[in-house]
This record gives sequence, C-alpha cells and structure tokens, in this order.
Amino acid sequence: MSRIDDTLDFIPVRIAVLTVSDTRTPAEDRSGDTLVARLGAAGHLLAARAIVQDDRAAIAAQLRDWCADPGIDVVISTGGTGLTGRDVTVEAHRDVYEKEIDAFATVFTIVSMKKIGTSAVQSRACGGVAHGTYLFALPGSPGACKDAWDEILSLQLDYRHRPCNFVEIFPRLDEHRQRK
Repeated sequence: MSRIDDTLDFIPVRIAVLTVSDTRTPAEDRSGDTLVARLGAAGHLLAARAIVQDDRAAIAAQLRDWCADPGIDVVISTGGTGLTGRDVTVEAHRDVYEKEIDAFATVFTIVSMKKIGTSAVQSRACGGVAHGTYLFALPGSPGACKDAWDEILSLQLDYRHRPCNFVEIFPRLDEHRQRK
C-alpha cells in the first residue's frame, strides 16, 4: 500500500504550468490557478507559467523550451485534451515525448470514473518524459486538475512516497544520453 515515509526529507520540485486555451486570460485561468495553488501548498516551486492557444506547433514549442530549461523538472498542462477539432494538446505532448507514461492515463481515468462516471472516457489525459522532464496533460476543468493533483501527482511528485515515486528516478531519466 502507498504511504508517505516521514523519515525522509521532502524535496521540492520545480513545476511549470501551461494552460492551453483560445479564450482564457490570466485573470480567467481557474484551472491554472488550481494547479499553482496546490503545488505551492505541497511545498513545490512554480518555475514558469504561460497560456498558449490551441495550436499543436505552439504547444509543442513551449513544451520543448521548458524541457530545455534546467530550472524546470515537471510541466503540467491543462486544456485541449478532449475530442473536438481544436483539442490538440495530447498530439503536441506526444510530438515531444521520448517515452509515454501509459499508466498515467489509466490511473487518471480510474480517478475520474469515481467523480464523473462514464464521462471519464471523453478525456485523453496523458503523461510522458522528454529530456529528463516529466510532462503531464490534464483536462481544462479545475475539478480535473484538482483530482489529478490530489490523487496522483501530489503523491508521485513527493520523494517520501513509497513504495516509489517520480522524484527518486529524476537522475536516471536521461541516462541513455550519458552512455558512450
């Protein structure tokens, strides 16, 4: 069973928050605000924040820029994971991923099913790794961001979480680049 090992020190993670929307402004970005508040309350650091339009190339470019920034460990995007024509966040994430974290989508669906029932099938939340950076694409609703953070990311981004977590394998994410 998962648990927090209080004998270990908490390690803050540097997280960037990307909102994908054609219509939201910083004043109206409730989903981004939800993520920023939760990551701060958990003791993590907001490394960057931006809003990008629903454009695959623009989203991928922002993800790549943040993956190249040594001051960013994790990128969480919100919005653009649905089924409509303008929902291209998942495709942009997959353009950047070196490896996809397939189980993230599965666990997010399980969490969502408990809250919204079969409507959970309409989300294409996903996660992956690129250039030593974790990337997660969440739906654009504050509720979905809250659920993903509270029930998945807050635990996996806590070094004290047992039996394992994302933080403890940071040093090994890009080890394939170090081999000669």
